[in-house]
This record gives sequence, C-alpha cells and structure tokens, in this order.
Amino acid sequence: MKYFFLSEGWTVARVWASDGLWQITAWRRQPDIQRMNICIVEQNELLWLYRVEEAVLTVEVKPTTPVVVSKTIGQVVLKRLMSAEQVIERLGSAETKCQLQNIQLVVQ
Repeated sequence: MKYFFLSEGWTVARVWASDGLWQITAWRRQPDIQRMNICIVEQNELLWLYRVEEAVLTVEVKPTTPVVVSKTIGQVVLKRLMSAEQVIERLGSAETKCQLQNIQLVVQ
C-alpha cells in the first residue's frame, strides 16, 4: 500500500498507473483509494490520510468547491506517494487526531 495526506476540501481527480492514466474499462474497476479516519493538523488545516493500492503511481487532486479554487491553485499532482514507515514517522512528529467510530475495536 501507498499513502498520501490530502487537505480537507480537496478530492482525488485523475489517477495514473505504470501504463499511464487509469482506465476504468481496462482495469474493469476504479482504483482502490480510501480515506482513513486519521488526520493531522498543520497550521490549523486538517490533512486526511489516504491509502492507495500499490499499482497507483500518481494522483491528481483538486479542490471540491469553487470558493477553495478561487483562493488556491486549481489542481495538484502528487508524484511521490508515501510508504507506511514514512506515514508513521510523519504522524509521530505532528499533532494527530483519530476519529474512532467503534472504540471497542481499539480496546480489545
């Protein structure tokens, strides 16, 4: 698995694999990209952790609302996704929040 952090108010747009732009018809499915329930706070901004499958090489992200677009750049391409070890290191050095939907899964 690979990971990246994405600011609140941004979403995934296009995705690339080793053979180019992700083609749903060729792969017969969407890329596996999941937002996890972990975020870090950096300069009063929430950065959510996303997990992507190994086949994904590059992810393009863009703001979800026109208000965000007018105040920031229109899109960003993430070319260097993080390993699990890099995520743990980053979480250890940041103010981290964890949203738990079922506390019993953690305390067992």
